[in-house]
Order: sequence, then structure tokens, then C-alpha cells
Amino acid sequence: MRTTLTLDADVAALLRRAQARRKEPMRKIVNDALREGLSLMMLPPRKREAPFRTQSVDLGPCLLGSLDNIAEVLAAAEGETFR
Repeated sequence: MRTTLTLDADVAALLRRAQARRKEPMRKIVNDALREGLSLMMLPPRKREAPFRTQSVDLGPCLLGSLDNIAEVLAAAEGETFR
């Protein structure tokens, strides 16, 4: 069957890349791509899984006070020799 298709630029670029890689005629590349894509489209839709959730944990108040001054934090964590 002959038909004319208007391809989006990104699809045309992918086809050219596939043609260069496989070294086959454009007609075969398009037919293979359509065959594979259409067979996937005909499958029943997959069920959506519930999103993964983590439990939150209260860590209590910060033991260092303010974390705004990194020098103070390093001095408390590693001693005054952190430099």
C-alpha cells in the first residue's frame, strides 16, 4: 500500500538515525517501527502501581542549634581542627 506521511522533525531524525545504524531501506525501517509500535499499542493498558511512600520520622530538635554557620557546625562535629 502506498501512502504519504508527514513526519514530525524528531521522528524523521530518529528514522534517519535508525537507517544509518541498520543500513536498510527507509521503507523497511518505517514498516518495522510501525509494526513494533502498533503491536505495543494493541496490548491492554498496564495497571498503575501505587506510588512508593516512606514513613516520616521525627528526629527531634537539632543538637547543634543553628546550622546557618558552617564553621560552627564543623567545629562542633570535628573539633576545632577541621581546617
